[in-house]
Amino acid sequence: MKVLVVDDDASVRSALHQVLTDAGYDVILAADGQEALEQFASQPPDLLILDLGLPGQSGWETFERITSQNPVLPNIIITGQSDQYDMASAAGVGALMEKPLDAEALLETMQSLLAEPKETRLRRLCGYEGNVRHVQPRRRPSRRRFRQPDLPPYRYPRLHPVRGVSEY
Repeated sequence: MKVLVVDDDASVRSALHQVLTDAGYDVILAADGQEALEQFASQPPDLLILDLGLPGQSGWETFERITSQNPVLPNIIITGQSDQYDMASAAGVGALMEKPLDAEALLETMQSLLAEPKETRLRRLCGYEGNVRHVQPRRRPSRRRFRQPDLPPYRYPRLHPVRGVSEY
């Protein structure tokens, strides 16, 4: 399975390349909308992962041009913006994932999109179905703050902002 990953951030492209390659996918990378269209024409992918914040041609323009050529292509929009759900739903996006991305959630979303019938994708794109998968970043458990031990203060040197270290 070929996956076209379009993101202007080289570190995101690299991380996605590593995760998807490890999962057994063939990965095609593009840094902007124009490169994505060129890669799409030369190596048609089985799935598209597209960032919205692209330089030059926006992610939505790139999405529109790619889906006009292949309307049943499974696609995942990734974004750092939290207000894109309505636009994604109106555009017929397969899934909307907010950054930071969770690798496990991404792979699960990809599998469910690839297993989805083409008719369902086409109905979503035409606006007959509005069931966009919206994957928000998982909340990480907060780390406990380091607590100083309850020992008498005279056992530790004290740092004074002007005088430096002083002992009690």
